[in-house]
Amino acid sequence: MNKQLLKYAAFILLIVTLSAACRQKPQTLTANTAGKVYYTCSMHPQVHVEHPGNCPICGMKLIKVELTANNIKMSDKIVLTATQLQLAGIQTDTVREENTGLEKTLTGTVTTDENKTEELSARTAGRIQQLFVRAIGEKIAAVQPVYSIYSEDLQEAEKEYLLAKQQQKLLHNPDVDYQQLINAAENKLQLWGLSPAQIRNLALSGKVAATTIVVSKISGTVSEIGVHEGDYVTEGMPILKTQALNNLWVQAQLYANETGNYKENDRVSVTFPDLGGRVINGRVEFSNPELSGASEVDLIRVSISNPQGLIRPGMLAYISIASGNARALAVPASAILTGSNSSKVWVKNVDNSFSPKVITTGNGNQSYLPVLSGLKAGDIIVINGAYLLNSEAIFKNGNDNSMAGMKM
Repeated sequence: MNKQLLKYAAFILLIVTLSAACRQKPQTLTANTAGKVYYTCSMHPQVHVEHPGNCPICGMKLIKVELTANNIKMSDKIVLTATQLQLAGIQTDTVREENTGLEKTLTGTVTTDENKTEELSARTAGRIQQLFVRAIGEKIAAVQPVYSIYSEDLQEAEKEYLLAKQQQKLLHNPDVDYQQLINAAENKLQLWGLSPAQIRNLALSGKVAATTIVVSKISGTVSEIGVHEGDYVTEGMPILKTQALNNLWVQAQLYANETGNYKENDRVSVTFPDLGGRVINGRVEFSNPELSGASEVDLIRVSISNPQGLIRPGMLAYISIASGNARALAVPASAILTGSNSSKVWVKNVDNSFSPKVITTGNGNQSYLPVLSGLKAGDIIVINGAYLLNSEAIFKNGNDNSMAGMKM
């Protein structure tokens, strides 16, 4: 019974120790603390104590840190790796003059960028023996096998190539340029879909196969497959189409009397309700010069980037653009973290780190707010992912006064 009581008491002591360690806040670093030292854990940087020892969380030996003017200054900075930046979806933009006047919102739909659409066609006639790409939405890369084909024309071209190689090796007629014959046969095979690696393998084997594997010359996400196994194809017949989803379009309609508010290369804000109201920047790429039929509406097209692949064709989107003429130094509304006492943005430094900066803003629209103080033209700020940087700062430095009042 005494042993059980001792074990229970030791367990309670461990829980209390870990709880105290998790609640421990790092000390605030100011210029007055320069020259002092503290001890922390390399695995748990939130642990800050004034004496050496072991980490109360993991038991590792604490390391000594001397406070200098340099690392005091770095205490507010957040440094992320390239992988972390990609996973967090950190996007930046340059502070400049923007239109902060009245804003018009259009309802649009996400579509694929037709300029990035590619098609793979049959290079020679034959029968599709096997398909290696079968599903819409599958991603393919260049030099990836797409299908195998039985083609008598392709077999004859392969035989011509092997015959030219054999003649070069066995015959020595000075009036015949055997290398020219080989090059011509090789170019023909490449035009009919064989890759350089396949041609080299053909030369090494010296044999013509019954079927030939055709590899992709394009890359992207498969949007359409036009053949099935066993189908006969002719030269030029479409096999499949691909689309690039890293760049998309948002298309919207507006009345003819509103077309003057939207010009090509105008910057707009695009909001996606299906992604929790996420806002990204876009650019007006096209405005149809012709009205669409009796409805007398015009079509505009906005180009947006989609590096993480979260935005998908068919999604609903709202396009917002200022229609007034009140231009001022401004920041996107999505970049601002509003607290009870102040507003902050995250600024990208020259060393690629990020630091919070207090700013004062005026009245603008849903997309842009004018900056009254705290930033200058040319500053680079975070327009997406600021909340994640703020969370990382709280984890690193604790929820101190510099981050108090932030709305999360």
